[in-house]
Amino acid sequence: MIANQIPNYISPAEYLTLEEDSLIKHEYIDGEIYAMAGASDADVTIAGNLFAMLRNHLRGSGCRVYMSDMKAFVEAADAFYYPDVMVACDARDKNIANHKKYPCLIVEFLSGTTEAFDRGEKFASYQKMQNLQEYILISQKRQRLDCFRRNREGLWVLQSYSAGSEITIESVNFKTSIDSLYEDVDFANNQGQ
Repeated sequence: MIANQIPNYISPAEYLTLEEDSLIKHEYIDGEIYAMAGASDADVTIAGNLFAMLRNHLRGSGCRVYMSDMKAFVEAADAFYYPDVMVACDARDKNIANHKKYPCLIVEFLSGTTEAFDRGEKFASYQKMQNLQEYILISQKRQRLDCFRRNREGLWVLQSYSAGSEITIESVNFKTSIDSLYEDVDFANNQGQ
């Protein structure tokens, strides 16, 4: 047996074991773990709105909607993330209790401290998930949603939505107004995000 040469390296199995008993959530990237910050009022409100709408829309379809406590495993990037909202329709995910490998939709909420990572390295990792069809980034500062969709050629195409738009999430055949998504969000009290 060869000893691991990387100091502080944690295997995916060790990470999953540690995460089961942890009082705080950590994301895992290539053998290192990173503690996650708490969420803002806007983040929780928008996530709740989206979760409720998607849950009602997908009821009885075989798809499952998850909020921020379910991990997405990007095997090709050796990473575990906690998306804000995730939808998994692949039957293989039903046999995995603590993470999902085959989601069709992942949603992240942007903050000043996470936006560059969510648009950059995290998106690059998510693109390695073969079943992922859409990656959505939602602003907490204003009504703005960026939806990256994988087209037939495998390229990611951006469609942006703003105030007054009707949002289309093709991966789960869902439409809603952006006003419904942002219902009860108070932008005046969310300036620190």
